[in-house]
Amino acid sequence: MRNILNDSETSGNISLCYDSVNNSCPKFTYPIVIQASLYIFFGMTVVATVVGNLLVIISVLHFKQLQTPTNYLILSLAIADLLVGGIIMPPSVIRTVESCWYLGELFCKIHSGIDVMCCTASIIILLMISFDRYYAVCHPLLYKSKITFSTIGIMTSISWVVPAVYAYMLTFQELNISGVQAFSNSAVCEGSCILLQSMLASALASTFYIPCIILVSIYVKIFLVAQEQARSVQIMNATRKSSLTKMERKATKTLAIIMGVFLLAWIPYNLVFTIDPHFGYTTPQLIFDVVTWIGYLNSTCNPVVYAYFYSWFRHAFQIIISGKIFQKCSSRIQLFSV
Repeated sequence: MRNILNDSETSGNISLCYDSVNNSCPKFTYPIVIQASLYIFFGMTVVATVVGNLLVIISVLHFKQLQTPTNYLILSLAIADLLVGGIIMPPSVIRTVESCWYLGELFCKIHSGIDVMCCTASIIILLMISFDRYYAVCHPLLYKSKITFSTIGIMTSISWVVPAVYAYMLTFQELNISGVQAFSNSAVCEGSCILLQSMLASALASTFYIPCIILVSIYVKIFLVAQEQARSVQIMNATRKSSLTKMERKATKTLAIIMGVFLLAWIPYNLVFTIDPHFGYTTPQLIFDVVTWIGYLNSTCNPVVYAYFYSWFRHAFQIIISGKIFQKCSSRIQLFSV
């Protein structure tokens, strides 16, 4: 919630988040029909996000055939998306629809910290997935020796430790308002939960674009190599080799789509977040709400992409939903032929 007091907002007969508090934020009240519609839409989004990512997590953890290095990275990404759906989205629904934060300052910091951590973890995990795909497609003979389960463990640890430290420094150590503490204390009203950023925090946020550039560069390289391999396979007419190469190419294409969806979802928010301090924090709250929820919807879309492009994930989802997962030896069901 980005709700900063100014003269235009405090003048006139405006309802407040807290009537008995002098420094209360102004409250915008939607018509009841719109309010109900927003709660229904956001509620369905939360349920879809949680259920979809739980299906991905259970699939990878339960089915032996899905326990590969690449899928463990997908598992880590699904955990980040589950945290967004289960912890970040519900309070954000209330904050967006009611235009006030009623859950206290401590939970505001926790909420903002987990939000920053999950977004940062997602981009680092996607970066790790791009390295995995690079070796799988460009250096297939080295893949099994380079991308081991130990390597994946190190990748996953980095993907969570670095974002956790960054989120803690940004929220609890208030690195985000370094240099603007006086402005922050006078401008932020009671009933808001904002991540007000200084020029320094804005500069740090711009580092989001560095892994984005690396991601795009790696996938361009991968697709160039994949096209060359496809032409070689057609010439060789090696049936089994063709099948394996096709499987790797499909996995790479699907994960590239996941990357593309993530970038499309989060670049608008990071652009607004980066630019806002340079314009005196004048970005309208509605714009922040829109770009924030576009980012959150990325966590809803990922399981849909897996289910659409991976027939074995669809098969796994069906087994879980039908209850067959509780049958003896269900973990060894062959979800796809090798």
